[in-house]
Amino acid sequence: MPPREHEGSSHEPADSVRDRHRRALPAVPFLSDTAACERPWPLVGRGQVLDLFTRALRHRRVQGILIHGPAGVGKSRLAEECLIRAERAGFRTAWAVATAAAAGVPLGAMGHLIPAGVDLSDPVAGFAAVAAGLRHSEEGRLVLLIDDLHLLDSTSVMLVRQLMDSGTVLLIGTVRSGEPFDLASAFGSGDSIHRMDISPFTEGQVAEVLRGALGRPVSVHSVHELYTASAGNALYLRELVLGALRNGSLTDDGEVWQLAAGWRVGTPRLKELIEARLARATPAGTEALELLALCEPVALADIQAVAGLDELITLERLGYVRVVKEDRRHTALLAHPLYGEALRAAIPELRRRTILLAQAGRVEARGARRQDDLLHIASWRLAATGTADRAQLERAATLARHSHDYPQVVRLLEALPPAEHTVGNRLLLADALFQSGRPDEAERVLDQAKTLATTEDDRLAVAVAYSVNALWGMAHASRALEAISSSRTDLDSPEAARTLTISEGCIHAACGRPVEGLKLLDALGDDIDTAADISAWLIAASVKTRALQMTGDIAGALSWAENAYAIHRRVNRRALSAPHPVLQLAPSVLALAEEGRMDDARTLGERLFGELVGSEAGLARMWVAFFLARTEWLAGRVVSARRWYAECTALARSHHGTRPMREALGGLAACIALLGDVPGAVAALSDLNEADACMAELEYVSAIASPGRALAQAWSRAATGQLATAREILIRAADSLRHTGNISSEGLLLLDVARLGGAADVLDRLEAIALQSDGRLARARADLTAALAREEADALMSVSEELEAMGCDLLAAEAAAAASAAYRKSGRARSATAVGVRAGAVATRCEGARTPLLAMAEAAVPLTSRETEIAWRAAAGATSKEIAEELVLSVRTVNNHLGRVYEKLGVTSRRELARVLPDHRGAQA
Repeated sequence: MPPREHEGSSHEPADSVRDRHRRALPAVPFLSDTAACERPWPLVGRGQVLDLFTRALRHRRVQGILIHGPAGVGKSRLAEECLIRAERAGFRTAWAVATAAAAGVPLGAMGHLIPAGVDLSDPVAGFAAVAAGLRHSEEGRLVLLIDDLHLLDSTSVMLVRQLMDSGTVLLIGTVRSGEPFDLASAFGSGDSIHRMDISPFTEGQVAEVLRGALGRPVSVHSVHELYTASAGNALYLRELVLGALRNGSLTDDGEVWQLAAGWRVGTPRLKELIEARLARATPAGTEALELLALCEPVALADIQAVAGLDELITLERLGYVRVVKEDRRHTALLAHPLYGEALRAAIPELRRRTILLAQAGRVEARGARRQDDLLHIASWRLAATGTADRAQLERAATLARHSHDYPQVVRLLEALPPAEHTVGNRLLLADALFQSGRPDEAERVLDQAKTLATTEDDRLAVAVAYSVNALWGMAHASRALEAISSSRTDLDSPEAARTLTISEGCIHAACGRPVEGLKLLDALGDDIDTAADISAWLIAASVKTRALQMTGDIAGALSWAENAYAIHRRVNRRALSAPHPVLQLAPSVLALAEEGRMDDARTLGERLFGELVGSEAGLARMWVAFFLARTEWLAGRVVSARRWYAECTALARSHHGTRPMREALGGLAACIALLGDVPGAVAALSDLNEADACMAELEYVSAIASPGRALAQAWSRAATGQLATAREILIRAADSLRHTGNISSEGLLLLDVARLGGAADVLDRLEAIALQSDGRLARARADLTAALAREEADALMSVSEELEAMGCDLLAAEAAAAASAAYRKSGRARSATAVGVRAGAVATRCEGARTPLLAMAEAAVPLTSRETEIAWRAAAGATSKEIAEELVLSVRTVNNHLGRVYEKLGVTSRRELARVLPDHRGAQA
């Protein structure tokens, strides 16, 4: 949910509260010592507590609000915000912090609040004197915040209770969950005491907090990693971010913040916090925790063998360990991911070796029956001794590969000495290096595999791996084609020839020649069981879906993708280096968009990205992000498109994915231009120039224009009024695509020519594309262009409604704006005004996009801001009385405004007004 008003903002009352009570605050390093985090961290997901407190301030029956939650969840930050709100409301405020040290001294935490000269030798008289000294009837109650209320000494509890009962104090207290604190006996219960339990942040809330703290979004994968590491604990999250900023692991590329691979965890303070948290463990408990830190998850029987059931129960009660049940098996894990980091750092090397080997022995003694047992055993033995049995390492690496844990595959297989290298384990290692964004190292490993290959099957697998690494890892299409071509003389069996043919088809289709590629991809067939190389078949299957979409065969693309996905799931474990199954469905995102099903496309893309976010499948993630970005561009949601293009770019940079980065940078620049930021668009284009300079295969693709680059250049020119130049850029790019068969991108570019004033010049071409494509969007593009060329107002309105139904909001708004201008030109002023209002309503969903066509509607709508406001409320069903009360107007004034609205829009009732103002609720919001 979005941040509530004022939450996380810097304001004077907050500073005065902090300054006045600074001596009561624990020493906490503020984010201001890191330039990117100077602003206070925002409050997220705590609106219910703040609303309750705001209401409680004015109710005398409420004596206290107690905020419960785990350590580090953000109780103190929330309580401070409550105190700030009390001061804004005119209340006097005070702050106290209870500590374990102060608990041994009566009134140790409250001493600074006791008025000078008060004698506490007689508690009854003394407490009454304290109340009298703190009471100022003309200013109301004192709002007292006590942090860590559960550590308050008994005398202080008695004093605070009397101050609450006498109406002198309204208490805000924070209480740590799991502490032995009897709330009812200490402060009573019932309506006078409100308890609020707060939980750790969800992953979505972590994203919102980080965006507020850092000033711009954090990449989805980085959010996931920070959420997983912190488990949503606000204090731990803060320290993780500070540590990553200070050591350069968290960097800002101007669009999103991104964590580097292998980022180092935390700060010295975080280490101290966790060590203090775990300090209550006994020696036997520490032994169990060390086992979990090195080997989790651990079977319940194994950890009981180390520490005993009673000790495990104690660890669970202290919040150090949690036990989960999967089917009939119980396993133990550390209660927080960061506990393992702290524990592992403190384990001496010989003890580490002993623990790992002992656990490997326990699992082997049970028969290593679970599928992941082999992976764990090999990993433990490798970590303990630096080596393991070759067969064991290979089986473990295969299991890790099927889980797409590529770093683990690399760790396992790099441990093999040269004498134990085989074609199979070299191919597996090369694939993991390629997937991890290390294509140069992957090629060196493939060179090793080539020298070991003796059979045709091995030589074929190596040739395919060379081409995949060259094309997708190095962005070197010519090198990929050379790998295929040079293998044809050596591999002449029909099965090998078929595999090389489909690999060549992949290269052509991936490089923007879908017709040429599809001719070769016909060799795929639909029976993977006859394929000589299953991995090559699966890679080609994904590319075929994309090629079908590019050529306008939308139904074929969707059908093929579903079939390929089902096949991929069935044979996944038989493939040595198959891509993630998600890649079979990923191109369907764009196919659904071309079918005019934007909502379905968005839903599918977000689901697929969610499946990938916790994995190491970086290549798959960047392509899904790209398809989502293009979908949002087609939908006209420019900020959302920009966000996904930025996500794709950040992933591509970390994985050397120059190919998707090229199109993503172009799309990013186009989005920035459409938002009116020409310098920002120019900067993004500069990044694109650098990316192009890195593409070694430009001699192969130079004849084909990048649609992304063309969009960026054209909309950057359009933003400065150079519409003719923008049209020329788009037409040149579309001409270069014409011979490739990529009618999807050609149509995208030609439509923008029409949107920028050149509809008549491209109408015939868009009509031809509409005849070749079975996608609804292709037909709608042609219809919009025809209506624009002929300035047919009714036709423009018809296509506007169709585009809006598809979810293409920006095109729908532009069509309505053009219709408004056409109506006005023909003298139909009321129709022009009504349609202009509609255009404005639809444009509100386009996230600030600015285009020449939208400017037509802005010039054509004569409603005043007050008339517009009243019109929306009336269209939403509000009565004149309700509108008057909400806007503090008389009913007569509201009706007068409505009369003028009806006259201008040519309507006579609220029902007609609602039809003129479609989706009024969303527009108003």
